[in-house]
Amino acid sequence: MTAASGRHAPFPVIPSSGVSRTPVLRFAPSPNGLLHRGHGYSVLLNQYLAHAWGGRLLLRIEDIDVARCPEEFVEAAIADLRWLGLRWNGEVRRQSRHFADYAEAAEKLRARGLAYPCYASRTEIAAAAGGARDPDGAPLRWRDNPVLAKDEESRRRQSGEPFSLRLDMRCALAALDAENLVFPALPETGDIAWQMADPARWGDVVLIRKDVPASYHLAVVVDDALQGITHVIRGRDLEAATDIHRLLQELLGLPVPVYHHHALIRDETGDKLAKSRDSLPLRALRESGVTAETIRAELGFGGVFSGAP
Repeated sequence: MTAASGRHAPFPVIPSSGVSRTPVLRFAPSPNGLLHRGHGYSVLLNQYLAHAWGGRLLLRIEDIDVARCPEEFVEAAIADLRWLGLRWNGEVRRQSRHFADYAEAAEKLRARGLAYPCYASRTEIAAAAGGARDPDGAPLRWRDNPVLAKDEESRRRQSGEPFSLRLDMRCALAALDAENLVFPALPETGDIAWQMADPARWGDVVLIRKDVPASYHLAVVVDDALQGITHVIRGRDLEAATDIHRLLQELLGLPVPVYHHHALIRDETGDKLAKSRDSLPLRALRESGVTAETIRAELGFGGVFSGAP
């Protein structure tokens, strides 16, 4: 099970990102299960680049969904990362302890008329969407495509029923120059290339969930800004999400990191490793006697730097 390149990506030692300050990278797992080799590749690549660029590496635990991210998974993730050889700078940021930051950002958007409460269920939205879906496979929602009758929505609002807060995509795009919504992308070789973002394909994305006081998209953008992240190095499965992240950065006046979306680790059938597929976790490998050195070598980082960034 190796990355598509078979070894760590041949990035330049000096980043061509145009930033004048020290590069700051982050690894940000969601502890809703045990980490696997796919996480291992991503974190080792982040550590390798942080060291090669003379930068800093931060660890963030993305546990906004506290019901699905029990403390035992948080502790297991940190233990697995230490075993693999990860060393990070500063304290670990736990998203579950910073909901006020995300609420403040959401309120700014709502105050500008760029976000609205949505009382409809996923099933109701799917029925109204007619099969249209966003890049994550969720039913596509547009504010001007009614899902509930006005009297039904009013009844739910008056009854105090929970709601999600959604970005009004069409209003958001009208509020800025969407045709020039670009972000710097770092290829495996060569210089920075500017890439267009296409947030419209996401429709009215959720900013605050009904059951969780934040969404991944909002929380990650706020955290990257607060932590001073200059380079986001993550898997290609999150590449489409950059559309939304770039839009939120523009709307909230936040800095724009350089992005690189690396190849994914896949199993023998060609499917990416995933917790939802019960991919063999790092903990099981460790308990079976496999060494961290063996895992690093399998992932293409054998003999490369693995100490503190």
